[in-house]
Amino acid sequence: MNPVVKSLSVERALSPSADKFLVTHPTQAEAEAAVRTLILWAGDDPSREGLAETPQRVVKAYKEFYKGYEEDPDEILDRVFEEVDSYQDMVLVRDIPFHSHCEHHMVPFVGKAHIAYYPAKGVVGLSKLARIVDVFARRLQTQETMTAQIAQAIDKALKPRGVAVLVEAEHMCMSMRGVQKQGSSTMTTQYTGVFKEPAEQVRFFTMVKSPGL
Repeated sequence: MNPVVKSLSVERALSPSADKFLVTHPTQAEAEAAVRTLILWAGDDPSREGLAETPQRVVKAYKEFYKGYEEDPDEILDRVFEEVDSYQDMVLVRDIPFHSHCEHHMVPFVGKAHIAYYPAKGVVGLSKLARIVDVFARRLQTQETMTAQIAQAIDKALKPRGVAVLVEAEHMCMSMRGVQKQGSSTMTTQYTGVFKEPAEQVRFFTMVKSPGL
């Protein structure tokens, strides 16, 4: 085993109850030591005044950046409101802002998500859709995987007639490094149920791009 990985004491095993990896987290001290190592590798002195407390600040920031690992999408979507006077047309929440981190380079990608579904038995609180975006965004991610995870979580919890998810983002791994193409954006979509019909995809996209209030 790689000695760096071994020193972090990260053990991965499949949970018998869910398709998740169980991770034994490094201690606070180990995490801070890793940050000091990276500062040294970058060519600076982690003991100088401006950097002396940086490891603690970085670890605190990481807890916020990646808090999605501690959240359960099923719990967020556990309450469905059935008394909606038989409403069965599209529910759309658009322009949900998010920020995530690319799992390949651990640099940010930032954008917005648009989510729609056709209710079957009821609806969910609108704020819950925004929270679902954050649950998956606040993990090391690819945009493609995040888009699929959002759609799958909503489909599983609500069992609607269809779900549509559109994610637009700018990736710092393209604008800050590599090809360094600032302003380029990536769009990903995921459709289930009735949204697999081209006409429904056109309707969804038209509503997403229509003028706002």
